[in-house]
Formats: sequence, C-alpha cells, structure tokens
Amino acid sequence: MKRTRLLVVLTFAVFSLMTLPSAAANAQKGHGSKHGFSVREYEDFHDVLHPLQHDALPNKNFREIRARSALLTRRGRDIVRLGVPRGTSKKNRVEFANELRKFSKALARFNADARRGTDTQLEASYSAVHDSFEMLAAMLPRT
Repeated sequence: MKRTRLLVVLTFAVFSLMTLPSAAANAQKGHGSKHGFSVREYEDFHDVLHPLQHDALPNKNFREIRARSALLTRRGRDIVRLGVPRGTSKKNRVEFANELRKFSKALARFNADARRGTDTQLEASYSAVHDSFEMLAAMLPRT
C-alpha cells in the first residue's frame, strides 16, 4: 500500500514538473490553466481538492472536508461523465477507463463517508479519491 501510494505521488510529481512549461504556455494563450491539466474538469476538481489535501487533512479538519464534500463529489462526477479525454492514445484508453471506474467507486465511498462515516472512514475514503485523481491526472494527454 505504501509502495503504491509512493508510486502515485512520484508519478504525479513527475507529471506536474513536465507540465509546468505547458501551464505557462496555456496561461499566455489565455486558456486559464492554473495547474497544467489539459482538461478543464480536472482543473475544477483540483481547485477543491488542493486546499483539502494541504490544509484540512493535515490539520484533521474533517468538518471542512465534509463541508466541501458535495462540491468535490459534483466536480468528480463531471470527470467521470467526461470519460476518457480526447487525445488519449489507443494504447492508454483501456487503462484510463479502468482508472475512471476506480475513481468513480472511490468518489461514491467518499460521498457516503462524508455524510455518515466516522472521521477515520472519511480520511481513508478521501485519501483514496485523492490518490485515484492523481493517477488519472498523470494519464491525461498533454496539450
């Protein structure tokens, strides 16, 4: 589990570093990309996810995570509805679709835990959504 999480974090970090020049180019073109994602729905989701990951979760502020859960879930569903983004290679389409299914399941669990789960359950399901999103984001086609 720790090894998988480390791989996810490293993959996302490498992806983020690789897309920094692309993000700057998009901003210059007026695309408004803040984090370097090539798809708006991923940007919108990350706008909610980022402060939860870096502020609420480290401070064990589960009240804030619960308060933002409906918005995070709604934006996550937008990603699921989008499906496999255009520009994804044929080779990666099946893997991307599988990761989307995992993300959708993690999102449903998180949504349920935000409404009725314990803080421990919420922390685990939130982490699963975060890690699943990072996997998807790392697989996005580059612009």
